[in-house]
Order: sequence, then structure tokens, then C-alpha cells
Amino acid sequence: MMLAGALGVGALAIGSGVQRRIAASRVEAPPVTVGGLAVTCNLTLPVACAAAAQNAVKGDEPLTFGYSRYTGWPEVKESLMSGSIQAAYMLAPLVMDLADKDVPVKIVSIGHRSGAVIMVRTDSPYRSFRDLTGKRVAIPSRFAVDFLFLRRMLASEGMTVDQVEVVEMAPADMPAALYVNGVDAYCTGEPFGAAAQSAGYARPLSMTRDEWPRYMCCVLTVREELIASNRPLVQTLVDHVLGAGLWLDQRPEHRERAIQIAATPEYFNQDPNILRFVMTNPSDRVTYGDLRMVPQEFEDMMQMSVEAGTLRRPVAYEKYVDSSFARVARPAPILL
Repeated sequence: MMLAGALGVGALAIGSGVQRRIAASRVEAPPVTVGGLAVTCNLTLPVACAAAAQNAVKGDEPLTFGYSRYTGWPEVKESLMSGSIQAAYMLAPLVMDLADKDVPVKIVSIGHRSGAVIMVRTDSPYRSFRDLTGKRVAIPSRFAVDFLFLRRMLASEGMTVDQVEVVEMAPADMPAALYVNGVDAYCTGEPFGAAAQSAGYARPLSMTRDEWPRYMCCVLTVREELIASNRPLVQTLVDHVLGAGLWLDQRPEHRERAIQIAATPEYFNQDPNILRFVMTNPSDRVTYGDLRMVPQEFEDMMQMSVEAGTLRRPVAYEKYVDSSFARVARPAPILL
């Protein structure tokens, strides 16, 4: 089995006519670039960007925002902090920490529900978290909600995180690390669980769809100066993200269309078969239709992050969330 083929790195894009027209039309960069990782917890972003670009091609509206792919959370964080990008999908606890340190950022929408997995090798003896005692477990970041998920599952068996060896690793590197026994397990968002599972050498030990279905990790975050200077643009962005979420969960063919878009080099640049595996095995592995911002859910996550030591102290909801856009949002129609 060829590992590179299993992971689908550099896969050929499925280029639809619409995508070719969109790419050809982008002679000028949009005024706001939204950063994101090539993970299916971010899938509402390429759908929203593609829909906005298509409307610009047709002349229905100007192109106000576009997509920029990042390889890791530290790079997204630094770009958002420096102001080189004005908006991004970010890890919710990381936004809490930045806001607590007076970095002028606010969460304006969430991007998904569920979508994280804890993977082990198919041929491993691990059947419970107790079996991982003393083993090496990879997470994307201690600010990732994946880390909170791991802590939650260990606690369900009376364990603490100190009983495993936690290492931070870029999600894209995790399947290969498991393949060569560099780690014993990894906890991350899709499609990096599906990459190893579909290749046959890994299986889920636990999935958020079963243990934490209202799990959220990636949130749409904008700098406060963008809110102050251009509220209509931020509202348009939120409306498109919410519209993308509803569209993705409406019909299987919408998910297939999203796979074709996200697989292209312009967006995730991934093997469409791996994205399809995420979308269908099972169909609620990641969900997008319910993107309500519930203050208590953020409060619970904040408290969990304080207990995990990733936040120094409790952070007030109003410090890191601007819910005004979600309250008046009108999900944009997605016609892809």
C-alpha cells in the first residue's frame, strides 16, 4: 500500500465548469481574505467562498471575501494577530486566549458540529482508553478542542491526561506518524482520521458523533477593526457561512458538490475520495446545519479549557464573542 496514495496529498482536482470560471474571473483579490485549514470542520468556508465567487462571476454582487489555505494553527494565529488577514476559522479556546490577552478579535459564527476522531492502528490491541496508558497520543494543539475531547474520554475511564504522553503535531502529519508507529493514537478533526481509516491501517477508538455530538472546534473569527469599519461585509460573511451549513446538510448531492469544490487546489487540494469518505461514513460524522451560537456551550468549553490549563483564567463570553451578526443573520442561498 502506498502511503502517499492513501493520504491523497496533491490529488488531481475535480474541476467543474463553474470552478474554472470562478478561478478565471479572479483578476483582483477580494478585499477580505479568510484563512482556514484543509479540514472538514472548515468545509463551510470553501462553500461560502465559492458561492460568493460565483455570484461575483454572474455580476450579482461584488467579490467581498475569499479563501486562503493554511497548514497549521500557529500560522493562522500569527496572521490574524498581525492583521495580515482580517478573518479566519480558528480554534475556539485559542480565540478565548487571544481575546483575554487583548488581541482585538471576536467569534462571529461557528463553522460545524462534531467532526473529531481518536484513531488507533487497526492491528493494535487498544480497545479502551485504559489501554493507552503510557502511550504516545498526538493532538493538533493544546488549544484545540480535540485536546478537550481526549481529556473527556480519558476521564470517562477514570484517567487523567498525565497517564498518556501527549505530543502536538500538525493534523496532516498524523496519519503517516501512526502508519510508521511514531504515535500510538491521534486525536484530530477530519479528514485526517478518514485518510488512515479508508487506507485500511487505522480505526476510530472514539468519535465525537457518538460521545459529544454538539462538539464544536472551528469558529469564524474576525478582527474588531473589520467589525468597526465594515459591518455589512462581516454580516455577508456570516450569512454565507450559515447558508453553507444549511446547504451542506440538506441533500447528499450538496455534499458531493462541496467535495468537488473543496478537493480543488484553490481550496483544500485533497483527494476527493477521502473527503467523500468523511461525508458518508457515516453521514453525520461531521454536521453543519445547526450553527447556533449557544452561550452556555462556549462557557462550558471555556471552563474545560481552564481546567486543562490552556486558559490562565475564566474569560467572559462578551470578551471573545460578538453575537450581533448571528442574531440578525439571514442564511444566504447557496446555488452551486
